[in-house]
Amino acid sequence: MRQRTNNTVKRASPRQRETVMVRIKFLDKETENEGLGFLMTQFSGSTFRSGETIVPPEAAAALAAENYRFKVLGRATDDQMATFRSHLFGLGVKKI
Repeated sequence: MRQRTNNTVKRASPRQRETVMVRIKFLDKETENEGLGFLMTQFSGSTFRSGETIVPPEAAAALAAENYRFKVLGRATDDQMATFRSHLFGLGVKKI
């Protein structure tokens, strides 16, 4: 078996070290209002005019455990993450 000539340790890329957020969308306005009220007490996130909300994966799991109905649309886009970060820094919250 051939040995590797490059013995460096593979490090996580900067993108992998960033906070992962998922896009969700509630199925109706009433559920959205209740779900956002629940999220505000425990998690950070952002809601957009499109009706999409970005939250940490743990928040989506907590919503599901509380029987809120929503769709998971996938990972948050770079633009959505930039908006989220600008809101955090605008509030004086430190990035962890």
